Amino acid sequence: MYPPARKDFVSLTVPEQDRGSYNNSKQWRRQSCWRKWKQLSRLQRSLILFLLVLLLVCAIATYPTLLEHWGGPFGEASKKEWQKDDDSPLKNVLPGAPPGAGQQDGPLPDKQNAPILPEPPPVQKKAVNRRGPPSLQNYSRKKKENVSDSQVDEKQDPVVRNRDQVEGEKPVISWRGAMIEAEQATEPQPSAKEKERADGKEHVELARPVNAGNQGPGGTTGRLEAVREAFRHAWKGYKEFAWGHDELKPISKSYGEWFGLGLTLIDALDTMWILGLKEEFEEAKTWIATELSFDKNVDVNLFESTIRIMGGLLSTYHLTGDGMFLEKAKDLGSRLMPAFNTASKIPFSDVNIGKGTAHAPRWTSDSTVAEVTSIQLEFRELSRLTQDQHYQKVVNEVMKLVHKLDGKQDGLVPMFINTNSGQFTHLGVFTLGARADSYYEYLLKQWIQGGKKETELLEDYVQAVEGVKKNLLRKSSPRSLTFVGELSHGHFSPKMDHLVCFLPGTLALGAHNGLPKEHMELAKQLMETCYQMYAQMETGLSPEIVHFNMPPHEGQDVDVKPADRHNLLRPETVESLFYLYRFTQDKKYQNWGWEIFKNFNKYTRVPSGGFTSINNVRDPQYPNPRDKMESFFLGETLKYFYLLFSDDPNLISLDKYVFNTEAHPLPIWPSAA
Repeated sequence: MYPPARKDFVSLTVPEQDRGSYNNSKQWRRQSCWRKWKQLSRLQRSLILFLLVLLLVCAIATYPTLLEHWGGPFGEASKKEWQKDDDSPLKNVLPGAPPGAGQQDGPLPDKQNAPILPEPPPVQKKAVNRRGPPSLQNYSRKKKENVSDSQVDEKQDPVVRNRDQVEGEKPVISWRGAMIEAEQATEPQPSAKEKERADGKEHVELARPVNAGNQGPGGTTGRLEAVREAFRHAWKGYKEFAWGHDELKPISKSYGEWFGLGLTLIDALDTMWILGLKEEFEEAKTWIATELSFDKNVDVNLFESTIRIMGGLLSTYHLTGDGMFLEKAKDLGSRLMPAFNTASKIPFSDVNIGKGTAHAPRWTSDSTVAEVTSIQLEFRELSRLTQDQHYQKVVNEVMKLVHKLDGKQDGLVPMFINTNSGQFTHLGVFTLGARADSYYEYLLKQWIQGGKKETELLEDYVQAVEGVKKNLLRKSSPRSLTFVGELSHGHFSPKMDHLVCFLPGTLALGAHNGLPKEHMELAKQLMETCYQMYAQMETGLSPEIVHFNMPPHEGQDVDVKPADRHNLLRPETVESLFYLYRFTQDKKYQNWGWEIFKNFNKYTRVPSGGFTSINNVRDPQYPNPRDKMESFFLGETLKYFYLLFSDDPNLISLDKYVFNTEAHPLPIWPSAA
């Protein structure tokens, strides 16, 4: 009998109803994972859930940053939208470059011989909120991360970055939401193409000047054209976003009102005439003739409206001979006269030019000494032109009263004067900065304006200069810079406002008109100090206020407190550089001014038009724009730059004209006057 055959396998029969128990399907795997999850302890499950939530939060937080790298709506797209508006002649400097890197010394040649600065081609821009472009939506996030677009760009591949430049895209530096133009690189630019016209605007590529003399980089013609271009750029922003209003807000592309009288437009009138910008001048003239009215129920500051508006109108009348400007000045002057209706003869600070009423500030009955003693040049000239002596009489009364007042110290005056009593207040505090500065300036300039006949004015000025030398002049450490501090009840403070930088120019003007040579030497020393207030800052721009180091030490002479680090585009240093160059012909003053001008272009220029004040001159990566272009940037700063770079001594001759404190030239009276 044979044994049963041997089998090489085992047979297993699975019932039909159990086939779904395991089939390697996704459903079975999900059930298996859930079973394993349930087998974990509560602590293990909580830890895993916490890690997953943490990863999710991190992913959400970094999502916009990744979009910036990948050209998302918060990144390159918003940059390109701004770059479409960028008509800067100073481009292609890589973000993060040190101040002055890659700058082109010498902009465009004259319009008739070579292409002028390009206007942007017409583009259909997306509607944006008036408060700024889409990139401003990232303001708070960028501020927290402390990362700028320039830092992101630097991390990109160099080949890609160079390709973008070849294609004409301009690198842009972002300052906490504000897009500001970069500078022009030093590489040679392509030859200029034929002029194209689109919507009445010329679009021409930049052509770098080739001559090495006055026509070349940094030469006279190049620098003059640079100032013209800067003015056109500022005017472009004002015309597009603030036309007829007081001040441009270039970042938000809007405007601010002070008096509602077109302050920037009037302040810039004689600047346009001096720079030869006749087309822009005619636009402004038409607005003044048809739109400007002083019949408004509005309070204006007596001092500011006199030096900016009346001074601008009178100056433009003398330069052009157009009687319309004189009529406007006369209308304003008559409306300001109620300010002088006080028992003390010291004028109120505020006037309602529509109602014909005046009053002191609501918080005090005092006026500042600078304000009541720095309106004389304008009112005196208005009297000479209209033959109405009442204007000159009221401002001369102020000077006679101040001349006799007690409370001075070696010719130095306190900062405040009471409109009721006519006496100085806040005695014992002396400064050449805010609230007192232009008193000293107008002592000298009235004497020059009147043909050097009013000896009381000259005596007060010379005595004040000696008082400055005795009480306020000190040396800094380690470079022994001469500076002007402040005195408070016998205590000296090494604090110096940027406003004090008017003094070198005023001292030089006095020396030019026969005052002691020592005045010119002091002017040169103080000019060096004012320049160092720019040069020792990381942006190359001066703060509003500095404190000088006096005890022996190593390091910088200049210290700046956080609250004083703003720059308002002020003109005083450029003004003094102009006087020093005009009288000495020393080229270093022009070169210093050129450095300052390039830094204004680098750190304050806004691509859509205009220039902005900044909050921090010590941080070149985040200067923090303030979104305001003061009217004096066009009325004074750019005008003095142009006069500084000009080698023509007859361009507003200082033997024929005297500038008011807003840089509006008024004629020196004939000796027979």
